[in-house]
Amino acid sequence: MGLIRQVEIRSLDSFQGGMVEFYTPQSSHETMLVQIAPHTLDDLFVHHFQTDQLLVVRGSFVLVILQNRQYHYIPLGQYRPQVVKIPPGVPHGAINFNSEPCVLVNAVLRHGKPHERDYRPLKKPFPFDIDAAKSALEQLHLSTYR
Repeated sequence: MGLIRQVEIRSLDSFQGGMVEFYTPQSSHETMLVQIAPHTLDDLFVHHFQTDQLLVVRGSFVLVILQNRQYHYIPLGQYRPQVVKIPPGVPHGAINFNSEPCVLVNAVLRHGKPHERDYRPLKKPFPFDIDAAKSALEQLHLSTYR
């Protein structure tokens, strides 16, 4: 029986230096700056030999993960610094409900050469639950400003 690859979410370690807060960088083979356009409902896609490590630096969005024939809606935003680590083989997509773009850093870990089917849209097995995604994002905003 094979191991199930799990998505990891973790807060970033930081330390204060005067009026500046420094966050621990992510080790990577390649770093990409990614922009998710406003009002985006992205397709699912998968990487075969790449681990994504996502950190939002401006705005917010909902990361959609498909595991065990269920969607998981992970809200991410600039005011809660955390990294989401998506291992190879996990279908994922993005929803940006906002009227502004969301900007994130992807500290990519390579496990081999890119596969020809990386970044190609996958057929969704069933529609996203937009209400659940909106609710997840609302919970992020509520918990951020408490």
